[in-house]
Amino acid sequence: MSLEITKVTARIGARVSGVDISRPLDEKQVTAIREALNVHKALVFDDVNLDDEGQQAFARHFGDLTTAHPTVGAVEGAPNVLPVDSERGRANHWHTDVTFVLNPPQASTLRSITIPPYGGETLIADAAGAYRDLPEPLRRFADTLWAEHTNDYDYAVPDEDIDEERAAQRAQFTSRTYRTAHPVVRVHPLTGERGLFIGGFAQRIVGLSTGESRKVLELFQAYVTRPENVLRWRWSENQLVLFDNRITQHYAVDNYDGQPRRLHRVTVAGDVPVGIEGKESYSIEGDASHYTPVLAAA
Repeated sequence: MSLEITKVTARIGARVSGVDISRPLDEKQVTAIREALNVHKALVFDDVNLDDEGQQAFARHFGDLTTAHPTVGAVEGAPNVLPVDSERGRANHWHTDVTFVLNPPQASTLRSITIPPYGGETLIADAAGAYRDLPEPLRRFADTLWAEHTNDYDYAVPDEDIDEERAAQRAQFTSRTYRTAHPVVRVHPLTGERGLFIGGFAQRIVGLSTGESRKVLELFQAYVTRPENVLRWRWSENQLVLFDNRITQHYAVDNYDGQPRRLHRVTVAGDVPVGIEGKESYSIEGDASHYTPVLAAA
């Protein structure tokens, strides 16, 4: 069968059919999926019939894998697979995966394991569309900025909900501190698109105070999360979503009354982000070499 791409929204998201990703893909199939990802930013595959090994094999078509996470434990026996489990915390916060390290993943795969009967959607936002939406003066301003990203807080658990178990999860998440400066406007290495590279791990604009940084980041973030830029995906059983982590953000909606929800995540190693002037991101604190190799820039 030939690969078919069906748009889900005008700006972001498409369903992919006509390919069995539980089997090894040939070069033409991988190229077609990569091209579709460049265009649509997030791709949905139905009836995937994958286990953890199969999910990893699919992700490897796009590059070397990272381990599950720099600080959080993997699925037992599968060091490259992160359990995204409601019992371990809820990432109801806009973010791009692991931007606190020097080279965040280029792509993420999420596979449905346990789906609540209602709610539990994943929102994925188009950061390139957000940049294009900026008025020209704000684009010029954003082009000059760098932001410091860090894991030195827990993005998944509000302070008022901290109990002994949650405190232990927070301690694990921040057991190693990472701080990295990235350009606020990142140039995609394959498409040349510019996107707002911020999200919840971006805590401070370099050169600005904490209060000033918060206001600037909130201003830009409001463009990322405009409804026109967001795919709201309602999970079904046996699905996989592949999204471009270099030019999207995502958010797990906590609207399922505490019922079980579990996805498995496998991420593909990425390159060091580059701003519009060609300057690369730089590490301030923390060595993530145990987590990810550095992908050579395209």
